[in-house]
Amino acid sequence: MNYPDQPVNHLNQPVNHLNQPVNHPDEHVNYPKELDGITFEKNPASGVASITLDVPGKLNRVSMLARGHLSELFKACGEDPDVQVVMLAGAGIQAFTAGGDITGFLKALPKDLTRLHHNVAAPERCPKPVIAKLAGYTFGVGLELALACDFRLAADNLVLGQPEISLGMIPGSGGTQRLARMIGLGRAKDLIMTGRRMHADEALHVGLVSRVVPFDELDAAAYGLAADLCRLSPLALSMAKRVLNQAYEAPISVGLELEGLAYGFMRTTDDFREGVEAFAEKRRPRFTGG
Repeated sequence: MNYPDQPVNHLNQPVNHLNQPVNHPDEHVNYPKELDGITFEKNPASGVASITLDVPGKLNRVSMLARGHLSELFKACGEDPDVQVVMLAGAGIQAFTAGGDITGFLKALPKDLTRLHHNVAAPERCPKPVIAKLAGYTFGVGLELALACDFRLAADNLVLGQPEISLGMIPGSGGTQRLARMIGLGRAKDLIMTGRRMHADEALHVGLVSRVVPFDELDAAAYGLAADLCRLSPLALSMAKRVLNQAYEAPISVGLELEGLAYGFMRTTDDFREGVEAFAEKRRPRFTGG
């Protein structure tokens, strides 16, 4: 199903898939030249960029190489003036991603594994809103990637899990940390230490996802949210994300201080002036990010 705001492939070239060259959407932005099991699409008209995990026959598994590519893509999207919102999804109905390339872990050096969390945290570092569009199996690094996003919308066939314990391993890309902070230590232990699966209705109940819809309505829900975000001040969105993320771990006194400093800074921006003037004139504001 196509929607008016849905991104189309840049330059009408075939999408990037499994080590195919990337046609740079913006020559001034350092997008990766190749992508492993990932497609990237950007629609400057809508302001939405879409990153899709796409490995047919392997439930969109995320290779070690792909983790680095994801980090580069989110960094580039954060720097691209044509991008206002980033969408992260898995191709098809079966899986967002069923996890990493398990055999690849035996080939990786321990020192490299200790840094995997940095790549998976790329959506969190991106200064722009990131929407995770979740459907089907979302296991291991898939759940860890989703936890690093700002919004998580789910299809009703969603199945979440951190199954690493069944392999004699633990989550290593933020699962033990973000999951506990998001749903509480007890629930996180229940998922991680048993390896059990969580379905869409429970994920909504515990706050892991903000909305559950039938699969055929997921695109409309996600692009509707993206359109709403694109109408807001990009500077205010970036600042809100930064304050929320950085103050979350700090004592409330530090968080309030950071919030106050950011609030004072936002008073000086063109976007705030435009918002106030638009409110007074009873019209829709035209935010520029300045």
